[in-house]
Amino acid sequence: MDSASSKQTSTPIDVNVASLRGLTKYFGSMCAVNQLNLDIPRGSMYGFVGPNGAGKTTTLSMLTGMLRPDMGQAWVTGLDVWANPTAIRSKVGVLPDRLRLFDRLSGQELLTYVGLLYGMDKATVASRSTDLLMALGLGDDSRKAVADYSAGMTKKIGLACAVIHAPDLLVLDEPFEAIDPVSARVIAEILRGFTTDGGTVILSSHVMETVEKLCDHVAVIAGGNLLAAGTVEQVAAGQDLESRFIEMVGGVSSAGELTWLRPS
Repeated sequence: MDSASSKQTSTPIDVNVASLRGLTKYFGSMCAVNQLNLDIPRGSMYGFVGPNGAGKTTTLSMLTGMLRPDMGQAWVTGLDVWANPTAIRSKVGVLPDRLRLFDRLSGQELLTYVGLLYGMDKATVASRSTDLLMALGLGDDSRKAVADYSAGMTKKIGLACAVIHAPDLLVLDEPFEAIDPVSARVIAEILRGFTTDGGTVILSSHVMETVEKLCDHVAVIAGGNLLAAGTVEQVAAGQDLESRFIEMVGGVSSAGELTWLRPS
């Protein structure tokens, strides 16, 4: 199993699509991420889990170039994220938490806008937009303003924006939140196909069952520190992933006696 104390400094892009070394971020006096070392194998579906406030979103923001670290480095496909920001954008697709979109555009217009921002030609943008809208069940709503989409539909159009340029690495923060079971299965199939064809997914989620079902690798972070990383089987260590996660992060053993909550 990998550990946070790994001394490896190379970034072999034939093995790892992304690598983090000594990644550190402070907000005032609070250390949100502490000397984090991690390798993301190419072609993997990599779960990134931790309790609220663990440093997950901060770490993913630094990996994708949205937040500059105070110390440490991040590489994607062998490129230093902060030395090559323009090149990195074409290689990474991001579905962030608390997604903000140009929601006065329709779904079709939004995908067209994003595709053109990536420098894609209009014909390719049009073809991929149609494919994505149909695959994600948004075909009938393609001309509706994104502001009028439900939470689940907004999540799906955000995912479409993240993949339209066919990136090497997808970084998804809670991609199944507010998604119905039918759509969740479709998204899972799209992600599996992406990794089968050589793409890599980093998936942050609070739902251990989802991570255990979809992912082949997982890292656990708490208090800004990497607690464990490796294959799901290695990290679970003979338990189900949720039980092992609670054991590692020091979850409470009892909810206490809320006697007043009982019906009279």
